[in-house]
This record gives sequence, C-alpha cells and structure tokens, in this order.
Amino acid sequence: MQPKSYIFLFILLFFSYLHAQPMPAWKNLMPQPQELHLQKGQFVVDSLIRVGIPDHASRRVQIAATKFIRRLTNRSGLFVKYGFPVSIKEVPQANIVVYYNRLGKLQLHEDESYQLMITSDKIKIKAETDLGVVYAFETLLQLLDNDKDTHFFQNLSIIDKPDFTWRGLMIDASRHFEPVGVIKRNLDAMLVAKMNTFHWHLSDDQGFRVEIKKYPQLIQKASDGQYYTQAQIKDVVQYASDRGIRVIPEIDVPGHATALVTAFPEIASQKQNYRLERNAGIFDPTLDPTNPKTYEVLDQIFKELSKLFPFEYMHIGGDENRGKQWNNNADIQTFMKHKNIKSNHELQTYFNVKLQKILNKYHKKLMGWEEIRTKQMPKTALIHVWRGKAGESLVKTVKNGYNAVLSNGFYIDLMLPAASHYKTQLIPNKANLTPEEKSRILGGEATMWGELVTPLTIDSRIWPRTLAIGERLWTNPEKIDIDKMYQRLFTQSYHLEELGIAHIKNRDVILRNITQNQDISSLQLLSRLYEPLKGYTRNKGGTEYQTYSPFMLFADACTADAPDALYFNRLVKSYLQSHAVKDKRAIVSCLKRWKDNHHKLMSLRPNPKLVTLYPMSASLADLSQSMMRISHNLEDIDTAFVKKLNTQYQKALYKYNDVELPLANSLKALINDWLSDKGLDGIIK
Repeated sequence: MQPKSYIFLFILLFFSYLHAQPMPAWKNLMPQPQELHLQKGQFVVDSLIRVGIPDHASRRVQIAATKFIRRLTNRSGLFVKYGFPVSIKEVPQANIVVYYNRLGKLQLHEDESYQLMITSDKIKIKAETDLGVVYAFETLLQLLDNDKDTHFFQNLSIIDKPDFTWRGLMIDASRHFEPVGVIKRNLDAMLVAKMNTFHWHLSDDQGFRVEIKKYPQLIQKASDGQYYTQAQIKDVVQYASDRGIRVIPEIDVPGHATALVTAFPEIASQKQNYRLERNAGIFDPTLDPTNPKTYEVLDQIFKELSKLFPFEYMHIGGDENRGKQWNNNADIQTFMKHKNIKSNHELQTYFNVKLQKILNKYHKKLMGWEEIRTKQMPKTALIHVWRGKAGESLVKTVKNGYNAVLSNGFYIDLMLPAASHYKTQLIPNKANLTPEEKSRILGGEATMWGELVTPLTIDSRIWPRTLAIGERLWTNPEKIDIDKMYQRLFTQSYHLEELGIAHIKNRDVILRNITQNQDISSLQLLSRLYEPLKGYTRNKGGTEYQTYSPFMLFADACTADAPDALYFNRLVKSYLQSHAVKDKRAIVSCLKRWKDNHHKLMSLRPNPKLVTLYPMSASLADLSQSMMRISHNLEDIDTAFVKKLNTQYQKALYKYNDVELPLANSLKALINDWLSDKGLDGIIK
C-alpha cells in the first residue's frame, strides 16, 4: 500500500475506534483556534474564485495569497480563471478579501491575531498586521472540505491569536549539515503549525557552519566544506520573513567549541592541535575566557552575524561546560584568584557578561541555555530552559526576574510520542506565579538535535509531532483530548507533503535501500509497528554512531507514534472495555497479518542488511501465531504452552535493530484476558 493511501486508511481506522465518522474539516484544525462559531451554509469553491488584497499589499501578503491559490487548486483539482491575487480596489467583487492595517514586525509581542469570516458568498480576512493575514490563509486552507460533488468552506467565524509570543523550532545543522532546501521546506511547515521562531544551531564540536568573511579558516578547517554562505543566510532569513518567521542564530560557546578551536587553537583553554569531533557527547575543548583574542574572534563573528540576522536576539549556547580545561590551566586559575572568581560557573558568567557587551554594541540581546542563569547575570538575558523536573527550572527562572523560553518537554530528538509533548504545560498549575512572572514565560521551542538525523530523515523526526507542539504554543488548551489530538495530527500530516516535507515518502526510500529494490510491503508493515529507541539509548555513550555512519537503517525508517501500533493499542483498549466481537475480529486480523508478513519477508532475496531483520520479524510472527491459538479457544492450552508464550512475549519485546515494539502493555493485557477465561493465571509477569 502506498504511504498516502495508508495514512487515509489509518485515519479511518482510528476514527472508527473513537466511535466517530471522519470529521468535517473545521474539526481537524491544528492548531485549534481560540474561538470558532459555526453558521449554516457553505461557501462553494469554483473556477471563478478570486482573492482580493489591498493595493500596495506587503510582500508577505502577496506571497501568502498566491501560495494559497496554488495549494487550493492543487487540493481541489479546479482550473481557476484567476491564478493570482487581484486588487480589491480594482476588483471589488473578489470573493475572498483581505484587510489589514500595517506591516508586522518580527519582534516579541507583535500582534499576530486575525479574524476569519466565511459566508455563502464571501470570505473576509481581517487583521491588525500582515502576520495575522498569513496565519488566516493557513487556517482557511485547512478548512477546505468536500462532498462527492463540490469543494467548499463551511460557513463560520473565527477569532484567533496566539497564547505565546515565542513559538519555535531549533534545527541543529552542526552535527549533521542540513542544506538550504531542507531548511526552507521546514520553514514552510512551521508556518502550517503557526510557529514564528527558527533557531538555527550553527556551531558545535562537529562543525562551524556559517561563512565569516574575515576568518575564512573557520570554513576551511572547521566545516568539512559543508557550510552556509552569507548569501545563503540572507536568502533563508528573507524566506523566513516572508512566512512571518524570525531567525535566531546560535554560536555555542564557551563549551561545545571543538570546531572553533580547530580553526583558532590559540583561543582554546588547553594548547594542542584540535580536530572536528566525529562522535556525539560532551567534550572538553573550551574557549579561554581570560584571553583577549577570544573576544576579538567572537566580536568579529557576532559583528558579521548581526548584519545577517535582523532579530534582536542572538543565542550564545552556554550549556554543558564542565570546565575541565579551565581546572587544568594554571594561568586561568591564577586569573580567577586575581579576580576573586570562586567557581567555573562564576567564570562563565564573567565570559557571558563580556559577550553581552559585544552583542549590545551591535544592538543585539543575549539568549543562552539555562546554565547561563546566575546571580551575576543581567536580567536582560533570555534564558532557554531545558533541564530539571517539569516546570521547576522554568518557575525558578521567571521568579528570579528573567524572561524564559521552554524546551524541556519539547525535545523531539528523544523520539517520544506526540502525546508526551502535548501534555507539557508551559505554565505549571501549581507554580503560584504572579501575572508579571507568567508574562516572563515567552513561549517554547521544539529542539531537533542532529546526532542521528540527515537530510533524508530529519523531516520524519520533526513532523508531524511538532504540529502538536505548535498547538500547545498557539492555543495552549487547558483541557486536552489525546485521541482527538491524534485525529487532527494525522489529518494534517499528509497535507505537509504538498509543501515538500518528506516525512512519509522518504521512509520508502530507506526500505528500498534495505531490500535492494525488491518489494517493500513487508518492511512497510514492520515500520508502521516499530519505533526508534527513545531517549538517547540508540547511541549509547555517543560512540555507536559517528557523523559519517550509515543512517539508512531500519530504525531510520521508523518513527515515533508508529501508526499501526497506535491503532492496535486503541483497539485493545476498546476490546477490554466491552469485549465486542468486532474488536476481537479486528485484533485477530492484525495478528494474522503480522504472522503472514514474516513469510512475505522471507521470500525476498536476502542481503546483509535485510537478514538483520529476520529475528525481529520471526519473534513477532511466533507470538502472533500463539495468540491466535488462544483467541480460537483451543483446548490444548496448558501451562507448558503458557511458559512458551512467556518466552515468545519476551523475544518479541527485545530491542532489535535499535527499535522497540510499543505494544507491551496491550499484548500483556490481551493475553492475560484471554487466558483468564481458561482458568490459567500467573501469565506474563
């Protein structure tokens, strides 16, 4: 089955076990709007549809209106007469009209609100800024619906605005370089999620990725030839601006500095020759905060970056500096005593304050990971919270007078399910924050660290889960419904493909590579059941994979929220509540499909990559066959069989090939339920 048709099938199956029919388009909006009021009637889309915009409309509005028409016609198949927006003044009879007051600034707390009014003969978009117009077009496109004869928009009105001013996505382009095309398509997807801040991680131990004209050695020695020219940076920043997205660069210092000191060994805290790091992890190379040359180099870097990135903030990293090289440097220790600096943390604050002065010189403000938060750090610093128990560090930050952005709970590289991110609360219920303290929580940011992603796989690691984070940052619902969230998530997921997001199609590229261009249907089934290992367990110690390792393995074809696993878990939950015959039949059908799939896999011509999947597939097939025997109420089920079943269960849950089967609880509950009917107990501990 082809990927897109499978997505449709999954949606239908998932809906059926929510005891609902596929939803009308207005119920599948993501992010959900703040207010939506239904009305009777429909606006029917036909070939005479015209989008009217003001004279001298901003570049942003012109691009958004034109893209809306293209995507509308591609979805509907209509050959429209008017393929570009028209002037409202010249064509007052336009049936989709846009009104706004001013150009939106890509700064904090800008007005991004909009109103959308759909009646049977006209659609009106109203906004204070053109940023609101851009978001309104995205909402309108999601509202496109159809019956067997026509495409239409349901009559309704929407009043909408974001709950948080910082709705971000970070892409790490240092550990694995991501070409401009990858960045741009993800900016397009960010707009769908109504996210407005792209955090570009441009330096780390594995590479320095931006051209600094005064220091060509940075790209000659520290990039492996993979970097962004300043012209490319400007192009991406403009592309983002056209979509209402501001861009913040990160140059990670004083730690995570192997690339920097490879180009400039004289500013390292330990004098030696350095090479780019090929593994993942936390490494010792650290900038020397006592060396004037360090600040000379950083001054020039930030001087050039300040001309490329208009946004008021720049991110200096500041995380995970263990200070080992500082401890071992006698000159640094003498400097600390002379300055009465009592700890490495205080020394890093000394470094950060000097950086802040450099940034201020170029009219920029400092942002850094939460390690920069100290008593001596000025309150103008923006703290990026990523550690600690849920909410504790965030609350501590804002109570100490800092503005904060939250990423703890939004680390999408951990391969956790969308539900996990969706449950993250930006303002903890029991935090006891004053209104002023709450206002210091600017929003949140999904973080896509790059140790295990390449241009081929990064989309599937970001999307569609980040849509759930986008909704949390835009609407921030007080009451959440996980099942309905998944309905909307999978509905919008396939729409991302039209933007060029490759989260679905690139799975099959990897599977064809594994089979050497044979039938991939057996691997497709397995990839819809298994998920990559969670946390950082796939790359233990950061040394199992290097930056040049293969990333076209089975684990790279699997995703968090494996759709067949979600469906089966929901199916088992429904069955255990009611023991409905239809549910049992559906469960047995799944088991039979898994059993038969192994025979299909074994019919392929073997190769070294393919044979590594045999034990995983066989363990699932064996367990499925035994469970089918139980379901058929056979009489020869005894304690010996149960013992064998326990062994099969454990084998099926073994973490083969850097993946795991997320069915443990459902399989255990189902087996115990079926066997309890036979008077057997002590099963599946």
